[in-house]
Amino acid sequence: MTKKELENKLDELKSDYVRIQSDLDKLVYVRGRASSAEEQLIRLEKEIAEVRKKLDELE
Repeated sequence: MTKKELENKLDELKSDYVRIQSDLDKLVYVRGRASSAEEQLIRLEKEIAEVRKKLDELE
């Protein structure tokens, strides 16, 4: 992947992370099932770390 593609992927992952975090906050507020959202956040954190690592390797 090019640097620009990695940056775009990182922006997309960050956007997803913020959206899911907001959903999680709402679920916690209404005492809904938050485990699925938490798992998604963990997965996204790993993906973000991988993309950042690839970006660092390009520089």
